Amino acid sequence: MTSSQSLKLSARIERWPIAGTFTISRGAKTEAVTVVAEVSCGGLTGRGECVPYPRYGETPEATLAALKPMRELLRRGLDRQALQAAMPAGAARNALDCALMDLEAKTKGLRAWDMLGRPSPRACTTAYTISLGTPEAMAAATAKAAHRPLLKIKLGGDGDGARIAAVRKAAPESELIVDANEAWTPENLEQNLAECGEVGVTLVEQPLPAGRDEALARIKRPLAVCADESVHDRASLDGLRERYDAINIKLDKTGGLTEAMAMADAARALGFELMIGCMVATSLAMAPAMLLAQDAQFVDLDGPLLLARDRKDGLRYDGSLVYPPEATLWG
Repeated sequence: MTSSQSLKLSARIERWPIAGTFTISRGAKTEAVTVVAEVSCGGLTGRGECVPYPRYGETPEATLAALKPMRELLRRGLDRQALQAAMPAGAARNALDCALMDLEAKTKGLRAWDMLGRPSPRACTTAYTISLGTPEAMAAATAKAAHRPLLKIKLGGDGDGARIAAVRKAAPESELIVDANEAWTPENLEQNLAECGEVGVTLVEQPLPAGRDEALARIKRPLAVCADESVHDRASLDGLRERYDAINIKLDKTGGLTEAMAMADAARALGFELMIGCMVATSLAMAPAMLLAQDAQFVDLDGPLLLARDRKDGLRYDGSLVYPPEATLWG
């Protein structure tokens, strides 16, 4: 790469309308608000996209503010490896990490996976998300997606047994995974898990609030339980093995693909199954995660499918199959 002294960083907020409404236990939204970082050098530009998440105290404006000091550090020679210590894990570092990786691949004339010495990604099956609602509304939405092989069902606490039963009736052939987004309690945990098990749910994601999930270690789990809000980067893996069977790796939590790859290796060594997840965003945010999806038991990269429109040169989706990015998009 040309001397990193000449790296220039720009960043902006983008807004992408959601097709309808996306609803989870914490609320509903009608647009995806993302931050795009661009790093330029020698006539080439690398891009990365992140989704600042209020659950972790992030806002688009704060993300732009966090990226601003990186401009001078990049001019002084900050590279992707040094970035890991220069910024904390989170959305801002994710956008910059992925932009630097994209630029590095372009500069070397390689695809990102070849540059990193990883296998060429192949098409894989992604989950498709059904938003939280009444059992009747969720059944109606599920019926429209019942042809998809893997559905991710958002649940919200009381009444979840009726919701998941209605969903299963509407999609008798689909594999179901569930995301409670921290909405369950120790009191309804075992009942909700049992009701999910009765209809053949494969995995339940983050049933209890992060930091208050110790009840998971005290019960016999009838199906696999996956950590999401309870796990961010490698440092957060400690102490999870007694409570969880799988972890959800999201680049916005790990702070980019660099840490996510190391985290995936560490998690596998500890015996965790892997889910590769996303926030609702465009294909630019999904593309780097495709490098991790190859070895994951569960892939949840449906963000662009939930939008009213995706960006130009986005990922190709054929039903629930998602294909690796073209170089015009990323990497």
